[in-house]
Amino acid sequence: MFHFLRQQGTRWLLLLAFAELCAFVGSLVAAMYIRFWSEPDYLEVFSTSFELRAVVFGVVMVTSMAAIGLYQRSLRDNWLGLLARQAIGFVMGSIAVTFVFYLVPQIFIGRGVIAVALLISFPVIAVGRHIFLRLVDVNALKRRVLVLGAGRRAGKIVHRMRRRVDRRGFVVVGYLPVEGETASVPEELQLDASESLYSIAQRLQINEVVIATEDRRGQLPMPDLLACKQDGIIITNLITFFEREQGKVKLSLIDPSWLIFSNGFDATPLRRMSKRIFDVSSTLLMLVFVWPLMLLAALAIWIESGPGAPILYRQERVGERGKTFQLIKFRSMRTDAEKDGVARWASKEDDRVTRTGRFIRKVRIDELPQLWNVLRGDMSLIGPRPERPQFVEELEKKIQYYDLRHCVKPGLAGWAQLNYPYGADEKDAAEKLKYDLFYVKNHNFTLDLIILIQTFEVILFRRGAR
Repeated sequence: MFHFLRQQGTRWLLLLAFAELCAFVGSLVAAMYIRFWSEPDYLEVFSTSFELRAVVFGVVMVTSMAAIGLYQRSLRDNWLGLLARQAIGFVMGSIAVTFVFYLVPQIFIGRGVIAVALLISFPVIAVGRHIFLRLVDVNALKRRVLVLGAGRRAGKIVHRMRRRVDRRGFVVVGYLPVEGETASVPEELQLDASESLYSIAQRLQINEVVIATEDRRGQLPMPDLLACKQDGIIITNLITFFEREQGKVKLSLIDPSWLIFSNGFDATPLRRMSKRIFDVSSTLLMLVFVWPLMLLAALAIWIESGPGAPILYRQERVGERGKTFQLIKFRSMRTDAEKDGVARWASKEDDRVTRTGRFIRKVRIDELPQLWNVLRGDMSLIGPRPERPQFVEELEKKIQYYDLRHCVKPGLAGWAQLNYPYGADEKDAAEKLKYDLFYVKNHNFTLDLIILIQTFEVILFRRGAR
């Protein structure tokens, strides 16, 4: 279940989240003593079960920080952007904390203590995060990676992972050329091929060897690789390396054998049952909070379009194993949007969208009726977005492995939506498929929970909507 969290590229984020959880807990303890330093009787009362209250406070605040994307590996905001996100997270967290403490009176903490704790923790978190992110970018603290090969496949690491954020957590020490390959890696990055792989790994203190040769048959130095493996050095193929570090599957590199023999694709009865429980419980909880928004959206559509116009919009979509179902949304386009019966991608500033529709699409309110599809079992809360049969038929002919995204139920939110903007053509569909395959291959309860939390950030900053 925690396979996703064991990935090396994610560990530094877990350490950051744990450190900030401790900072929040410590801030609340300090706030209690500051607030009641002159009132020992109150201090004694509030000290009862205070550890539980502090942990609840910390968990809620860290969850709020995660909800606005502060624990994303690909976060590219500057220091001002990070402070803005943190401020929003603190506002959201303070509201959530107040709600939780009033909902459960046994762990109640006064507003004064919460306010002091937030004042203490804000600069601590801001400064600590700044220091931590700088330490993560220090090469001495990163995994040391040696790439076996210097040809076209190895060159993908050089060309596709240029930015510092793409190499957070590891540093490529060098590329070891293999006989018979045409070099695509700059000469200054290549290592001396006259020295054995094992001796290079020992001398350069390598933590991981990535196999990126053009042809493995008869070219891999198996004795050296075995010796590296026995010394605790991780041996990884190039596809798995990209999958782990970028959170997507490189379509240009994969082949059927890799898909067959790689880990993942959990479709056991236990996983299906746990996912269904997660879907139903999370959906019912969401409905408790969003039904007023749904009522207002329905009223706005009715007022703009008139009593005779439909409020809901039903459209055929492709679900699990290629079965079709009727997806339900709030109608955001004119009733004659596709009067000729031809399916079209939604475009930016689409003139078919109504005024009310433009707003509810931006904030994703138009998607909320799909919660009914989740309860019915047509969809999951988390999964690849369902597409129309006409589009799927075309895309399966043009994009290899496109049908694999239908191994799981389509979702209201998904890994691709978090990492890639709205897809409006075949090129976008191919790029989103890389993220969808990553989800299909690695989905578990923890990844679902991470996607659900971070989807709030997508809605808040209006990323990807049209």
